[in-house]
Amino acid sequence: MKIGSLQLKNITILAPLAGITNLPFRILAKEAGCGLVCSEMVSANGLAYQSKKTYKMLDSVAEEKPLSLQMFGADPSIMAEAAAMVQASGADILDINFGCSVKKVVKTGAGVALMREPERAEAILRAVRKAVSIPLTIKIRTGWDRSGDQASRIARLAEACGVDAIAVHPRTAPQGFSGHADWSVIARIKAAISIPVVGNGDIVVPEDAHNMLEQTGCDAIMIGRAAIGNPWIFSQVLSLIRGEDVAPVALSLRHQTIIRYLEASVRHIGEEHACRMMRSRLGWFVKGLPNSSRFRESIKRIASEKEAKERLAQYMQSIKFVVPPSGGVTPPEGGTTN
Repeated sequence: MKIGSLQLKNITILAPLAGITNLPFRILAKEAGCGLVCSEMVSANGLAYQSKKTYKMLDSVAEEKPLSLQMFGADPSIMAEAAAMVQASGADILDINFGCSVKKVVKTGAGVALMREPERAEAILRAVRKAVSIPLTIKIRTGWDRSGDQASRIARLAEACGVDAIAVHPRTAPQGFSGHADWSVIARIKAAISIPVVGNGDIVVPEDAHNMLEQTGCDAIMIGRAAIGNPWIFSQVLSLIRGEDVAPVALSLRHQTIIRYLEASVRHIGEEHACRMMRSRLGWFVKGLPNSSRFRESIKRIASEKEAKERLAQYMQSIKFVVPPSGGVTPPEGGTTN
């Protein structure tokens, strides 16, 4: 699949997730076969006003390439200035957020607020398109009602402004992440425009990705929440598309992946900060395994990388005779998984 001049290795894409898809997480997704990884949502205002914390979010390494950097904002001139900074940082794609429904973003006129202001949306897209030469994409929702009319209008507008691809999360702004995604909106937009359309929403297991491709005709699949603690979903989706069996995740691979995530996080943000984050995040990767609640309890106060590794090793040792090497889960007699 091509987005503008960029050829992707495959059609799987990691969705931008605020507070989650930082550099260490993106590397895990890439290692698991993801064709394109996306950053957390970055504030255009923060970049334009030279916030060190915001600029840190542009950090990238060769191992994760290609990288899509997602930006949000509402002022065309500031968006153009920030877009040029994103391109200079080495990002391979610039994505503009038209879908965030968080109140603090919407009240600034950014995110999904742009879907009901087509004039402002057009001004932003034209300004940004003029400011950068790298591929430009946007991520949208259904809009503010279920009709999908706003999504169709923004999609056609984006194509006319030189946008190279559109990701569609077919939930309305009021829905947030509740209810169900209406995949028919993806199919409608795919039929209305000629640039690539990326489907997103309600992909929980690999079979969902396969079904979305068949039902909507979309060009690529974007996976977000289902990849949290489960980056292997990308390789599983690719196996399914190739007609191969979907293999469970081996316990040894799960252990090694958690260790790499921990070590990369320590390098990226420092041991103290990383360990505070890992008190909740390490638990993501053991969901569904025996006695996972005990492991989550055991890491609530970890204060060092060494301690985190020790807790993890103890847990993996405790379940190695319960979980087959292939990764299938067999609860202990009289026990449960959680």
